[in-house]
Amino acid sequence: MKQSIKAVCLGDSITWGFPYGPEVSWVTMLNKSLDGQFINKGINGNTTSDMLKRFERAVLTYQPTHLVLMGGINDVICGESLDRIKLNLQTMAQRAMQENIMVILGMPTAVDMPGIENILKKLRTWIKQFAEEKQLKVIHFEKAFYDKNGALRDDLLLPDGGHPTAQGYQEMFKQIDLNIFKA
Repeated sequence: MKQSIKAVCLGDSITWGFPYGPEVSWVTMLNKSLDGQFINKGINGNTTSDMLKRFERAVLTYQPTHLVLMGGINDVICGESLDRIKLNLQTMAQRAMQENIMVILGMPTAVDMPGIENILKKLRTWIKQFAEEKQLKVIHFEKAFYDKNGALRDDLLLPDGGHPTAQGYQEMFKQIDLNIFKA
């Protein structure tokens, strides 16, 4: 018997769908596109430390088949060390894997803040390496925000430079290979 998909999407405001609400989020788009259940556990303002603190109740209590884990932007904005962010993401991924949950890592989206973006590029490089090492799938959400010449598409970001517009969320969804949930 094929197990149906039950995925928890753990993250911050960009998982939740800020400022529009969850109905505009990429999580809702997954629910409309695939058979299964995609549970939006994004909380505005969450850091990876916040996500780790609520991991048990936000993820494990649902006994999901999949975990889409995305975070780090709020950490960087708050001045958290890259080492702490990596440790938090690694801890959550490994905890999920111990429970036989398929982990999918979401790359932090691009931001129109050069200092923050430079740190996020380092985080994305680490996420890619960690995913390769642990044979985890990755959703390259950041690619939604660059044109074919590598220029930032600030038309997809709100004036705050960090949150996607409604079209930005649609472009994020287009980065998801729906087949990763079938593996």
